[in-house]
Amino acid sequence: MKSYSYLFFSLLLFISCSKNDTNFELQTEEDIIKYIADNNLNAQKTSTGLYYVITKQGTGKRPTNSSANVTVAYKGYFLDGAVFDQNPNGFTANLNQVIKGWTEGLQLFNEGGEGILIVPYQLGYGANGRGTIPGGAVLIFDIKLFSVN
Repeated sequence: MKSYSYLFFSLLLFISCSKNDTNFELQTEEDIIKYIADNNLNAQKTSTGLYYVITKQGTGKRPTNSSANVTVAYKGYFLDGAVFDQNPNGFTANLNQVIKGWTEGLQLFNEGGEGILIVPYQLGYGANGRGTIPGGAVLIFDIKLFSVN
């Protein structure tokens, strides 16, 4: 009887401790293309898979991947439109300390520029996600680049 209890406990422990990292659904490029079509966007694609729409190019400085103080107003949301974060007054960051989609995408705009970044999960928070952002999620950002210092 003792060996059955040990076996049951071991099996229960194994099942409860093994995390199934496949509980999320990876959003694919097909999902992005459908979103672009459904929203009638004229998006461009970079070689890394980032999609972007420039609605206003801006006329000021353009950031580089090592720009230390870039101030951006943004609204971040998922493909279904659910907002996960926003900062309409501006957020200042180092482009080396943000997701890859921002590091690459913000370099496409000049100060005063506005547009949309559609970030595949590989350039966002990856397959594992972070906080309230699930793994495999495509992230969309409406952005306005205020300044590059």
